[in-house]
Amino acid sequence: MANSKYEYVKAFERENHLLPDCYILVRVDGKGFHKFSQEYGFEKPNDLGALMVMNQTATRLVEAFPDILMAYGDLDEYSFLLRKECALYERREMKLITLFGSMMSTHYIMEWNKQFPEKPIRQSKLPIFDARAVVYPLLKHVRDYFSWRQVDCHINNLYNTVFWALVSKGNMTPKDAENRLIGTLASDKNEILYSQFQINYNNEPEIFKKGTVLIREYQDHTSTDHHQQQQLSKTQLEKEKKKRNKAKIVMYHIDLIKDEFWDSRPFLC
Repeated sequence: MANSKYEYVKAFERENHLLPDCYILVRVDGKGFHKFSQEYGFEKPNDLGALMVMNQTATRLVEAFPDILMAYGDLDEYSFLLRKECALYERREMKLITLFGSMMSTHYIMEWNKQFPEKPIRQSKLPIFDARAVVYPLLKHVRDYFSWRQVDCHINNLYNTVFWALVSKGNMTPKDAENRLIGTLASDKNEILYSQFQINYNNEPEIFKKGTVLIREYQDHTSTDHHQQQQLSKTQLEKEKKKRNKAKIVMYHIDLIKDEFWDSRPFLC
């Protein structure tokens, strides 16, 4: 860029570089998706086609950035875990969150129009996503984060399943259904579903109850810490990058809270 007398304004810019040697967690949320779902006629309590749009959209981001170790999402939200050594955009927070938010919005439109060609996205009602970035120093923090999000998925889905059963099958108004569920526990909600509507919540699809996990599955990956990464030659670093590029991206609807998922994937450390 050529120098000019106006270039001094650049001194007002501020960058927040995320802490090194920490996992980066970028969470992307839909903005105003309640109204968006009404506009495009989502099925209640869950629209499988719309969930697949979100999952395919998130998959496009995982494909685009090899630094993403795994992602987890449900409804209009997705969380992306970036490896500790990630140097994408020099770990500049604003760059990362604008990148993830804008890419989710763009790919969502493309995936939606493929999934629902009969009702394409209209300019008057576009999907918008915002994003935030958090750093976690330990895998324990990462595990607890994903446990939190999956528990939240279960709580919301159980509530929505009962709520819409009361509305669509129990002929209640939304306000009456909301009042009916005030103060109820999970056991109460399960009882309402079973006794009134013969719905066993345990038999609901796992994608609704547990959300979706996207992960790069390595066959022969060996983890290296930040210090070891610094010792690798340029050739070795390039080989590591190629491994990440070639790793298969697999979609699951499984438990992230128990040890089994994490113990069988030491490359997440």
